[in-house]
Order: sequence, then structure tokens, then C-alpha cells
Amino acid sequence: MTPHEFVKYTPANNCGECGYPACLAFAVAVTKGGVSPELCPYISRENLPAELGPQKEKSGLAAVDRGQEERDMALVAHLKSKVLDLDFKSLGPRLGAIWSPEEPDVLGFSYLGRPVSLGREAVSMTGEQLVDPRDQILLYNYVAFGGGRVPDGSWVGMESLPNSISKIRTLATYCELRLAKRFSGRAEKLTALCNEIGATPGPGDQSADVGMIIPILPHVPHYLLFWDEEPEDGFEAKVKILFDHNVMDFLDLESLVFAAERMADRLAELDV
Repeated sequence: MTPHEFVKYTPANNCGECGYPACLAFAVAVTKGGVSPELCPYISRENLPAELGPQKEKSGLAAVDRGQEERDMALVAHLKSKVLDLDFKSLGPRLGAIWSPEEPDVLGFSYLGRPVSLGREAVSMTGEQLVDPRDQILLYNYVAFGGGRVPDGSWVGMESLPNSISKIRTLATYCELRLAKRFSGRAEKLTALCNEIGATPGPGDQSADVGMIIPILPHVPHYLLFWDEEPEDGFEAKVKILFDHNVMDFLDLESLVFAAERMADRLAELDV
């Protein structure tokens, strides 16, 4: 059963008595995360299909993974509810997205060099429905933020963004160290792959061997700086990611770090 099928069994009034912000979020938690339908006081268990019978006890790592997926899907549903009444026409220019009167409830933009069509209920990438909830969270967050001051070429490190101390190590682990290790001794290859996802050379005021500005989202560029290894001097390859100083007008820190992780994933995927 899909979340949209299950939500028909709820009162659809977003009362919050189940502990979730909206009936659709609760439907996601039930159908994708194994949450008991009985958390909703308005649902009659007798009227539900057999597949939603008594829940078996979950334990171990599978329960942890399931719980995270449940939280992610609930957040997706919550973010969808936030964009439901937004004016996509006026949002388009502020997000660097394309709006068309032929599809008034859809915004089109690029995500790491791939075309995205984001609607109020679903999002697709390169023509296929996007199923990973983490990507959906990032994209719906971008729209829900509503835009802000456009990038102006003033670059800062993660450490210069507010309340970012806990995210610096995460950024290094899931992006910077990965890229440094993978492309050590292969600066030209890294440049070529960055070009494949629409990157442009940085301003040239850095000492790095590679400096490419990668448009993760239209108004969320990442400035990738790569210093190649120098074995004779005992220096290992190093990567530093910089952000536009206005970036938090468009994403929260969690989404910003995930965007950098996805950038590393994308470059690794192309590195064949």
C-alpha cells in the first residue's frame, strides 16, 4: 500500500494527534516505516487491509535503518506540505528555476547537471521518479526556503557559517577526504569530470591545482579546490569545499553538507 492509498483511511485534517505534522506524513510512516496505524485515534483497525495487521517487533540494525527511513519519508511529506500552497510562478526566478503556464505546478531546474522536474506531490530526475528520500528532502528544502540573495562570488569555508562546528568533520568525511583520496595524482581527470556536470573555473586567486565552481543547484554552487599530492615533499592530496556566503538563504546546514556528499557521489559515479 502506498502512502496516498493509506491516507484515505485517515481523517485528512492534519490534526497532529498521531504525533506527525500531517496525515500524509503519518501515512508515509505507516506504509514505509512500520509505524502502527493505531497511533491515529480516528482509524478503525477493522477497516484496514490485512497487510496492516499487528506490527511485529523490530530490533537490531534493521530497526535503526527502518527508523531512519521512516523519519526521512515523514520529513519528505512534511516538506511537500510546506510547498503545497507556494506560488511556483513567483518562486521560479528566485530559485533560478523554470516555470511554465503549461505546467503551473512544476518547477524545472538542474541538480548536479541533471534535469529535475519538481511538482507539489512528486519529483523526477532525467524523466524518472526520484525515490531516494534524502534527495527529495534536499530538493523540496531548496524550494521551501523560497530563495534569497543570489550568489555573488564571495566564498567562505564551512567553519565561517553559523553553528557549523559539528558539520565540519562530516563534510570532510563524506566529501573532502573522499575526493582527495580518489583523485590523488589525477587532477586533470577531476577537472574533466567537473566539466561534465556543468562546472566553471574559479576566479583563479587560489593556489590550488584545480579550482572549479560546481552548480549543485541553480543558486547553490560549491567551489571545489584540489591540491594534488606531492610525494617528494610528503604532502597528500587535499580538497577544500567553499560556499557562497549567502548560501544559507537557500539551504540549512544539514542539506548543505548532504549536497556536498552528493557531489562527491556524482563525481565518483562518472569516474569510470
